[in-house]
Order: sequence, then C-alpha cells, then structure tokens
Amino acid sequence: MKDDHALIDRKYWNDQHSLLRRQLERAQDFSKAIEIFISHHGMVHTAKLGGHGSFQDEVLQGLSDKQMRIIPAGRANSVAWMLWHITRIEDVTMNVLLSDAPQVFYRGDWQSKINSLFVDVGNEMTAKEIFALSQSVNLNALLAYRLAVGKRTRQIAGKLNIENLKEKPAPERLTRLLEDGTVREHAQWLLKYWGGHPQMNLLLMPATRHAFVHLNEIGRMLPALRRLP
Repeated sequence: MKDDHALIDRKYWNDQHSLLRRQLERAQDFSKAIEIFISHHGMVHTAKLGGHGSFQDEVLQGLSDKQMRIIPAGRANSVAWMLWHITRIEDVTMNVLLSDAPQVFYRGDWQSKINSLFVDVGNEMTAKEIFALSQSVNLNALLAYRLAVGKRTRQIAGKLNIENLKEKPAPERLTRLLEDGTVREHAQWLLKYWGGHPQMNLLLMPATRHAFVHLNEIGRMLPALRRLP
C-alpha cells in the first residue's frame, strides 16, 4: 500500500475490492470483510475520515471553485454534481436501505447549508438541472456533508451482521425513497437495481465502487479543468 501522500494504486484498490466481495460471501470471514470495507471506504473519502490514502483528496487537489462547477465540453456533469451524486447515493443506501434510519441529509439540515435546489440523488436530472445545481451549491458545505455521511457509514458498518446482509432491502424502504422524492419517477430502475440484490451489494457498490468510478471520472476530467483560467 502506498503512503498517504502518494497516488492511490487503482489496481490494488480493484484487487482488494474483489477480495471484499469474496469475504462478504463467506460468513466466517465477515470481520475481515468489514475491515477491508472500512479501508476501501476511507480511500473514496477525504483522509480526514480515516487517515488513509485518499483518492478523493488526490483528484480534488488544487481545483478552484470555478473548475469544480464547470461542465467541460463533451462531459455531462461537473465535479460538484458528481460529489453531490455519490454522497446522496451513499447517504440513502446506507441509512434508509441498510439501517432503516433517517438520511443524514435531513437530520443535519444539509439542504439549507449546501444551498441545494434539489433533494434527489441526481439520476435522470436534465442538463439544465445539473448546471443549476453545479452553480448554486456551497462547495465547502457539500464537502462537509460528504464527510458527515462517511462518518455515519462507519457507525453503521460497525453494527452489521452477515445474516442481514444476505437479505434483499425491504420493499417498503425502497418505496419510501420514491415517495419522498429521493429517487425520481424516471429513475425507478435504480430502485429495481438496489432491490434486486442482497444488501451486501450496498457495501460493494454505492458505498465504495460507485464513488471510485465517479472519482476516476473526475480524474479523467482534470486536464480539461486545469486548462481553465
């Protein structure tokens, strides 16, 4: 493993993610699986969360507010939108689906703090809405919300048991996300995806790999963003 100041080794991350999947599928390795999950989760958040090497810190380093809000030519999203999206996804899947608890977003009045026009996770937003969110959000508050969600996920992970993770998310929890506007009508495919897999998949995708994929996307945007004044 590389030190905290080095670039995150993506191959190592992917190899460990495969190991995490195998460990979750074997009940006797559950404590090891949670240990790997905590490490992986830390790398897609700021180092302020866990003190490990941070892929998030790596790709955001040196970006200005303007660069984080801009949607580069040929791209559908801004850095700000992607941070919103991965954080909202983690919040709702870990708290509502996995823990049957209120979202951090509402408990901490984060919509007001972030100055967001929206409450949903971002899937099926129009280009106009993505632009509006990107321009309006308070970026410092958005990053603080992301850290709060990460801390809450750590709390949830410490209370999990393997038997519950083998079950699929309760249908009424999925319905709740549609009824309260967290997931849009046109994005019900997302609920079908979450509801179609055992809850251990929520640790494998929304809380870890999903963020990894979007942080990689930000990484690919960096050359274009850094050419901006």
